[in-house]
Amino acid sequence: MNSTVVRAENLGKTYGNFRALKGISFTIETGQCFGFLGHNGAGKTTTMRMMYGMSTVEEGGLWLFEQPIRLTPPAIKGRLGVVPQEDNLDDDLTVIENLEVYGVIYGLNRVEARLRGRELLGFMGLEDKEKSSIESLSGGLKRRLVIARALMNRPEIVILDEPTTGLDPQARHLVWQKLRSLKAEGVTLILTTHYMEEAVQLCDQIVIMHEGIILDKGSPHDLIERCVLPFVVEVHLPLAQVPDGLEAKVTAWGGEAITVVDGLFLYAADGEALWHCLEGWGLHKQACLLRPANLEDVFLKLTGKGKEE
Repeated sequence: MNSTVVRAENLGKTYGNFRALKGISFTIETGQCFGFLGHNGAGKTTTMRMMYGMSTVEEGGLWLFEQPIRLTPPAIKGRLGVVPQEDNLDDDLTVIENLEVYGVIYGLNRVEARLRGRELLGFMGLEDKEKSSIESLSGGLKRRLVIARALMNRPEIVILDEPTTGLDPQARHLVWQKLRSLKAEGVTLILTTHYMEEAVQLCDQIVIMHEGIILDKGSPHDLIERCVLPFVVEVHLPLAQVPDGLEAKVTAWGGEAITVVDGLFLYAADGEALWHCLEGWGLHKQACLLRPANLEDVFLKLTGKGKEE
């Protein structure tokens, strides 16, 4: 049976006059991939920093492995692996030396650390880079090495802050596959992301955050099913060129019209029926796209934003 490995109750955080977290609550179960989804500044990284001991718990409660935490102690840190947002590798060391040093910090001797490092280089597809310099690695290879480093201590929980930011699609998919492999081995994954596809691909449960609060939570499928109608027409026109009264017509017809920044989205239970109504409402189909609703629609609807702060 799954057990709760992380629990937060009314967790809050204030920096000077800025309230970064405003009393959030959530639970994370063993073996889950749990995602924090939100714009920059939503409070995702603040939450992570309290989990892995870079920030103190000042308001509310946080429990890791059923132990109450104020500042994560070394014994619990030893059960965590952390992939920070930045690739903070040591440029003065080779690839394998970056892993060896980390292994020694966690109590391995030099031989054990090298063996474990080589094992992880193989897991991440980096075995041919063992003696390479850090500067010679591409962004995708560096990211894979940072993940390998986070696994040196065989962690029960791996915390990943924006794990694929800046990677090309091929590198991103490779990282996703490696994270799925870890999850299949029973490792609990906790990640922050603002990539909707990443959240759908990896996460069992998601919380959508905005300005320090949790707007909604659930599986990607449940959030899509519960928060938006199943089909959407994207209107690819400036709002000034949208026919007058269109939103009222869509609403009266039984759909939902949502304006986000300078974009208009029309939602319906029956996408084909909505599509056939567009011309009669003065909207040319060439300026529109009909598609199934997705997690991005949920995010846009809940946050009311289409761009980062």
